[in-house]
Amino acid sequence: MNGLMEKSLLDIEREPLNRQDVEQQLEGHVLEDDEKPIVSPTPTAPEHEHTVPTRKKLVALLGYFLCNVGLTLYNKAVLGKFHSPWLLTATHAGTSFIGCLILLWLGHFRMTKLTLRENLALFAFSLLFTANIAISNVSLAMVSVAFHQVVRGTTPFFTTLLYRWLFGRTFSTQTYLALLPVVFGVMIATYGDYTYTRSGFAMTLLGVMLAALKTIVTNKMMTGRLALGVWEILLRMSPLACAQSLVFASFNGELAGLFKYIQHEIFAAETPSMLLTTKSPIFFAIILIVNGALAFLLNVSSFTTNKLAGALTMTVCANVKQCLTILLGIILFDARVNSTTLLGIVITLSGGAMYSFVELDSKRRKLNQQTVGGGK
Repeated sequence: MNGLMEKSLLDIEREPLNRQDVEQQLEGHVLEDDEKPIVSPTPTAPEHEHTVPTRKKLVALLGYFLCNVGLTLYNKAVLGKFHSPWLLTATHAGTSFIGCLILLWLGHFRMTKLTLRENLALFAFSLLFTANIAISNVSLAMVSVAFHQVVRGTTPFFTTLLYRWLFGRTFSTQTYLALLPVVFGVMIATYGDYTYTRSGFAMTLLGVMLAALKTIVTNKMMTGRLALGVWEILLRMSPLACAQSLVFASFNGELAGLFKYIQHEIFAAETPSMLLTTKSPIFFAIILIVNGALAFLLNVSSFTTNKLAGALTMTVCANVKQCLTILLGIILFDARVNSTTLLGIVITLSGGAMYSFVELDSKRRKLNQQTVGGGK
């Protein structure tokens, strides 16, 4: 040990020590108290959502709610009879791709050079996105709408389970308690005719797990090792999702139905005056363009909010949004609901407020712990 300490710094730089030589020199030597290394605990890096200012989160959540509810109401009012979910998904993905291309061309963001493995991960993510929609559509045909909504309302619980299983992340007891009214409130608000089969229940449950997994993976794509920006991940994922949706639309007859609709409804006019009606090609194109633009804004808002607020908060917002949509349906479309539905809405909104308070308190405590730990 003494021989080692007597070497000059120049000798050490010129002759790097071999690990085995050092171990042999230290063998049998007992370190004194003043020689023992001081090992400081490595602080755990906070989750990305805990580093985002609260005001920024609230703005992102408000934008997400407005875009989500706006697109839902637009589809209900304008595209109520357009029962082609795969074609709508392809339209949304296609317009998102075009919008991101324009922003890339304008220099709003730059592309990252990815490895083959990272590109395969993005392709797998697009498959997860498409599979989530496919399983949801299949399960909806096998169970009642009320049962489907009730099971989908449990997505926040599955999100916490997947977080714990895949990433070892846990949440506070207060967070779990705050999720209870959010989930059970939606169950009460959507109470109705619960009809299902065993296979339908299994498919609905699988859809919930895929929805939770998709939300988590989306967050990790933007805050994990890849750390892709919102625009880039949309640009890379949108064309893949669009192509996959068109394949599904072709298999289930949506494309053939669209061509038939265009042929017999849109281009069946014999006089030029038909171009000014609601069934004209121009009007049909405007409807799709507006729908795609709203979907592009929703995709940007959804990815941004997921990155800033976290995956679990996104699933809570989905439940709250469902209740807000019911309320807007009552106001705008004179929808009739009973007292049970109103009670469920109140419980869900109260749970959302409780969850917000818990998250703010959790962020405050984590920041205080870091401040105390950094001052030592």
